[in-house]
Amino acid sequence: MGYIPKWHRELDIFSRIKPLVILEGNVYDSYRLPVECDMPEGSVLRLTEYLYYYYKNTGYENIVFYDSIQGFSNCYESGSLEKFLAVTGESSGNVPFRNNGKSSAPAVIRKAVAQNTCPVAVIMDFASRYIVSPENISQAEVESFTLLLKASMESQDVRTSNGTLKNLIVMIVNKVNDIPPWFYLNNPNEKTIFLQTPSREEREEMIKGTAFRSFFDRNIFADDIPYYEQHPDELLKIQQKFSALTEGFSFTELNSLRKLCKNEKLNIRNMCDSIDLYKYGIKENPWKNLNIQSIRNAEKDFLKRVKGQDYAVSKTIDVIKRAVVGMSGIQGSSHTRPKGVLFFAGPTGTGKTETAKTLAEKLFGDEACCIRFDMSEYSQSHSDQKLLGAPPGYVGYEAGGQLTNAVRNNPFSILLFDEIEKAHPSILDKFLQILEDGRMTDGQGNTVYFSECIIIFTSNLGIYTTNPDGTRKADVTSDMSYSEVIKKVRRGIENYFKLELGRPEILNRIGENIVVYDFIRPDVARQILDSQLERITGRMLSEKNLRIKITEQAYTALLENSLANLDNGGRGIGNIVENLFINPFSRWLFDNGIFENATVSVDSVNADELPVTVCCTVQRNSTSS
Repeated sequence: MGYIPKWHRELDIFSRIKPLVILEGNVYDSYRLPVECDMPEGSVLRLTEYLYYYYKNTGYENIVFYDSIQGFSNCYESGSLEKFLAVTGESSGNVPFRNNGKSSAPAVIRKAVAQNTCPVAVIMDFASRYIVSPENISQAEVESFTLLLKASMESQDVRTSNGTLKNLIVMIVNKVNDIPPWFYLNNPNEKTIFLQTPSREEREEMIKGTAFRSFFDRNIFADDIPYYEQHPDELLKIQQKFSALTEGFSFTELNSLRKLCKNEKLNIRNMCDSIDLYKYGIKENPWKNLNIQSIRNAEKDFLKRVKGQDYAVSKTIDVIKRAVVGMSGIQGSSHTRPKGVLFFAGPTGTGKTETAKTLAEKLFGDEACCIRFDMSEYSQSHSDQKLLGAPPGYVGYEAGGQLTNAVRNNPFSILLFDEIEKAHPSILDKFLQILEDGRMTDGQGNTVYFSECIIIFTSNLGIYTTNPDGTRKADVTSDMSYSEVIKKVRRGIENYFKLELGRPEILNRIGENIVVYDFIRPDVARQILDSQLERITGRMLSEKNLRIKITEQAYTALLENSLANLDNGGRGIGNIVENLFINPFSRWLFDNGIFENATVSVDSVNADELPVTVCCTVQRNSTSS
């Protein structure tokens, strides 16, 4: 018989004891029939057809469907409508839902379920569309639902050759709160059953056995299957991975995947590629096109941009290597987790954001693939609507969420959540699902997948302690050793999540991926200063043919001031270069009419003057190079 889903088992139980059953959730999907009726076991049917064969097999002789467009009908069995009308004394099945003082669908249903000569099952389809809004309901609609409520209370049991059957009203809704709450709350005659997307067992059943060959072109399957008959463990791994990656998919979507896999003539080993194609459309997957040699040389490329953070760079590159060899999230049960998760902590200006940008450029060829979210913008309790999209009926619903839109438009990206501790705790709850399942449903009901992303959090936790009066005291200082900085910062992070927030599970999802950045030490400060000056002089030479020479005296002034500003990290050194070099040198070039084709020597930087000035000598180049 195969696996029987939970909702079907609940239907078995409550159809025998409750006269009113409300089905909500995944109601537009098709379902595999798990029992032998008049149709072969395993037939994939729309929900209404499924319910018809289910109740017919149970012993119901009179099954009829109702919706507000067609009225009463049954396209699955000729003569069924006439039998229903005979029981109710009606002449036509075209009856409105609203009570109009004459005939209405609830009044007809009330007659049908109150008799005890013939077991009746009335299936009310599209019940979410009977009224505009449960909060703004007309008197006629109130009376219609009141008649249905009375019908559920007056429903009779009918003795049959199959035993006693209860006259049933089955309502199919998107969400139970699409109908008035007073209709079902505290109603002892009602049972709500939630239809979930196919379980892991159902998905595995769909891709195993005889159904598996339907995913592939006949010739391709014939060529591939002999190998897997000799290596059944490899085939099982592919099927299990496919099942895991399709978590949350409906049967309709799974059937579309089957057709897509067959139409694209995918081999058995590549069947999971159909999932990316279905989710993202025709997009090149950069994870499959990574240059292995480039990854081997990645550390050198990172250290050109991120100075003095060798451990952080090494940990970041490990994420890439783990993804390349297919071991991302392999220790967990979910195959849909993000490619990697990193938590960058440490003093400001030490290279956290620069590391994320470098990673985006290395993986996806463009820094723009590092999508940054300033979490201070999400400090209010309602901020999750801005991030994930407002629910239906709220302002901004059509726009969607900033995060979900970004990932939908660019699924292969680095997601950088800056200063995560400034986000409202309700936002952090959303990250639990993203980190665990790799997917999120936005306000419009669309599922967004994070399985191709790397998620990076940055934080200043553990750097300062806030006193009771609101002042801040430094917890770590640059005169501490790096090992001591790591210990104090990690303790600060743990205290925040475990004690202040009371959410240790968030920390557990991050695991050992906390990377603490060191202070910018004097030797690293010199490297950063040299790197910035080389970048400036190189660009001026290539763009303006201006050769800039910085004398030892000028360089010493810049270095001394940079070393005095290490509390602000590499960003502080950049500010020093801008204030003491770029601004006064630009002023000198402008005032002296030097815009290109010259050699300029910066002889000294007068940092004690206001405004800061530089002394330079110039030699005009006779020809441009």
